[in-house]
Amino acid sequence: MSVAFPRVDAFVYLLRCADGSLYCGWTTDVERRLGQHQAGTASRYTSARRPVEVAWSRAMASRSEAMREEARIKRLSREEKLLLATSD
Repeated sequence: MSVAFPRVDAFVYLLRCADGSLYCGWTTDVERRLGQHQAGTASRYTSARRPVEVAWSRAMASRSEAMREEARIKRLSREEKLLLATSD
């Protein structure tokens, strides 16, 4: 009997920045993207707030699903994002 695992095409993630702020994004490879953020080449926001660390991430079935989830998370309050970061 084989077990079917859900397909993972993308991830949505929250970064905790050095100044305590949170940054939300999506990617197909969390480790690669974290390296880009750490190098200061991923976004202007995080380049000024390094170092950053992954506070939370979730696998998504598609890139479009990850983009929708990113947009939803960006509308959350800081408190709601902090709760999300401590979930899972």
